[in-house]
Amino acid sequence: MSDRAFEELVAEADSASVDGWDFSWLEGRATEQRPSWGYQRLMSSRLASVSAALDIQTGGGEVLAGAERFPPTMAAVEPWPPNAALATRLLHPRGVVVVSVPDESVLPFADDSFDLVTSRHPNSVPWSEIARVLRPAGTYLAQHIGPATAAELVEFFIGPQPHAWARRDPEHERAHAESAGLQIVNMRLERLRQEFFDVGAVVYFLRKVIWTLPDFTVDRYRGRLRELHERIQTDGPFIAHAARVLVEARKPE
Repeated sequence: MSDRAFEELVAEADSASVDGWDFSWLEGRATEQRPSWGYQRLMSSRLASVSAALDIQTGGGEVLAGAERFPPTMAAVEPWPPNAALATRLLHPRGVVVVSVPDESVLPFADDSFDLVTSRHPNSVPWSEIARVLRPAGTYLAQHIGPATAAELVEFFIGPQPHAWARRDPEHERAHAESAGLQIVNMRLERLRQEFFDVGAVVYFLRKVIWTLPDFTVDRYRGRLRELHERIQTDGPFIAHAARVLVEARKPE
């Protein structure tokens, strides 16, 4: 493909909206295996059996909206205002209270407020706040991003990152949870194949999943993007691997 094709792919992906947590733009351009446990199904089942629940870092509310029914008290928090606005439009009609809360801040709820706290792919996990707002015998159920997620992609741009991968080690998270007073009931790690079929898919992914390569911009990495484009044209899809961790923690009675 020509240099013009490279520029068109990059420009298209760089101008696409990345609000919310909907990845339909990537259909036909990238794939990612799903974990065997089916997080949304598990979450939906748990929500149906409690009286009060909280979803943290809810994004645009798309994952939470997949639940068949909500408990009588259902709240969600999201740090990024554009996503909080999307979540409000999606979830308010179903009776969910959505609050925009800055990352790393205190959750705006009283102690012992919820039977269940959920989260899918939180960027950081406020373990002490989760423990505080859970009722005794309450549960935290989440799917976390595991260590070395998309490492092949990150390292293509900036080289090995062993210290960054260690941050999401499940045993480190276990230690943080236990330090906050929670008991880990279940923790499962799976590594899942990712395929990127064109450089535009990579640009879109890195713009949307901002913690993958936090300083990413097209201008900053244009040279490496061009190399990646040429590699995909020669060798086929760029292969990486995501790590996902199913986490279930319990607050003692």
